[in-house]
Amino acid sequence: MKIIAIEEHFTSPAVFAHLGNTKASGIMTKLRDMTGVRIKEMDDAGIDYALLSENNPAAQNLAPDVSVATAKASNDFLYEAIQANPKRFGGFAALPTPAPKAAADELERCVTKLGFKGAMIMGTSNGQFLSEMEFRPIFERAAKLDVPVYLHPSPIMPAVRDAYFQGEPYFHNSGLGFGLETLTHSFKLITSGLFDEFPTLKIIVGHLGEAAPFIMWRTTENITRAGNKMPKSLRDYYKTHFWLTTSGAFQDSALQCAITEMGLDRILFSVDWPYIDNLDGTKWLKSTPLSDKDREAIASGNAIKLLKL
Repeated sequence: MKIIAIEEHFTSPAVFAHLGNTKASGIMTKLRDMTGVRIKEMDDAGIDYALLSENNPAAQNLAPDVSVATAKASNDFLYEAIQANPKRFGGFAALPTPAPKAAADELERCVTKLGFKGAMIMGTSNGQFLSEMEFRPIFERAAKLDVPVYLHPSPIMPAVRDAYFQGEPYFHNSGLGFGLETLTHSFKLITSGLFDEFPTLKIIVGHLGEAAPFIMWRTTENITRAGNKMPKSLRDYYKTHFWLTTSGAFQDSALQCAITEMGLDRILFSVDWPYIDNLDGTKWLKSTPLSDKDREAIASGNAIKLLKL
């Protein structure tokens, strides 16, 4: 069974230069490694191919001109890593979202010149949700190029963090905050009218949708009852435009909920390396209750189709 993982991170020298006090961590050592421990841990876990993406926050919280230069340097760095191991790696572009038109142009360069398979956007951009109109050029270009945008979490805004999780730092990020941020972001993209403007746009969300499949009926019913006048229901938009990955969410019941809500062809395998161990991901993939045909589709078949691998 071929295994493709599509939310696997790295940190380029260009982004590393902006990170301040995180430079000595063991995670950062792995993030900066492109050939040694990265490939060894892929081999040990049986992962054949990985789609790599710049680590959070990539170039998204920088001044516009700095963001443009940093994203370009990151993408050039990733391109060189892919060229050195083309049978093992592909890439998602990092985008300078503080400069939306330049971000659209960088996406096109990465897809048409560098062979990248889409973009990964690290949540909010300098505190702004990408549902705001100024970011439309990015999504317009993704739809034109027929490549997906992977919507990754970013840390919740400080005001929300302080109001909800004061004194409980284990909830701030991956414990709960990341999920709240991405779930909110996903639904705001829908209610902003984005998919009426770009009806072929494709969005990928990790962590099995950050609970979206579980709450979809309730959220759809409540916003409709509250007077939302979208041409289609929130649930219809989500099931049409979103794909989900297993990154960091190796739970049988959650997977079955996602499959039931979205359909098997909308679920793709990911690990979220190096934050999650590759072996944890592949051991679960091989043991979770699925037919061999369905397991292979999640392991690689759906990614091959969506990303044109």
